[in-house]
Amino acid sequence: MFRALVLVAGSVGGLSGAAISLLNGQSKKARTIIGKSRALPLNADGVYLPDGSGPVAGEPGGTLSFAMLGDSLAAGLGAERTDQLPGVLLARGLADESGRPVRLTTHAVSGSRTSDLDEQVDVALIDPPDLAMVIIGGNDVTSRMRIGTSAAVLAKQVRRMVRAGTTVVVGTCPDLDIIAPIPQPLRAIASRWGLALARAQRRELERLDGVSTVSTAALLTPEFLARPDELFSDDRFHPSGAGYELAADLLLAPLCDAAGLWGSRDLTHA
Repeated sequence: MFRALVLVAGSVGGLSGAAISLLNGQSKKARTIIGKSRALPLNADGVYLPDGSGPVAGEPGGTLSFAMLGDSLAAGLGAERTDQLPGVLLARGLADESGRPVRLTTHAVSGSRTSDLDEQVDVALIDPPDLAMVIIGGNDVTSRMRIGTSAAVLAKQVRRMVRAGTTVVVGTCPDLDIIAPIPQPLRAIASRWGLALARAQRRELERLDGVSTVSTAALLTPEFLARPDELFSDDRFHPSGAGYELAADLLLAPLCDAAGLWGSRDLTHA
């Protein structure tokens, strides 16, 4: 995946042959250190109650439906326990804030790029959720997908959900500067590319009603840089359970705000 980033950097930056050779060597080193996870993310979809229990059998009346879409960060790859999955943490937080049961459905697939989001949205719209969280973009950075194309595809898929009546919150592309196994200067290139993608995502989504964006880079980068041993899993690429707990704490407020839960005990679409 980092090989593609090297090719893009060379094509747009006019890098010398020696510089590209250096970056190629660094991309191989990063792949070796990070490795390729063969594990599937944990899953604990189901209904969560305001008293903190769940998942429970059946579905009580007045249930708020909540979906997670995107890549490995939305799926929770790296969490050690199901109660540390971002979807579970957010579902429990939403149940507590709304006073209603929350049904969590995870459509996110590890390794997904924005171009893969249409399949997830297809499934989600079979029974459109009241509220959805989308986290996507990191894999676009390490592929050859153009920033403008990526942002436009994201807006198209989010628009489909909004038209179906879903309130959507999008966590924009994270800052890859926090991934220490990517050596410099390759990490700096990845960081610049990811931040540029996050800005493009936000610009595209600001044109849509019923959509909110959250800068995962601004919210999470300082903490992950300060506490890498605690907040990263063993692969040093994905968050640990503690990392997902931190992320969920920060993402819950924008979700509640978008859903109209502040000062209310009911969901209203923006």
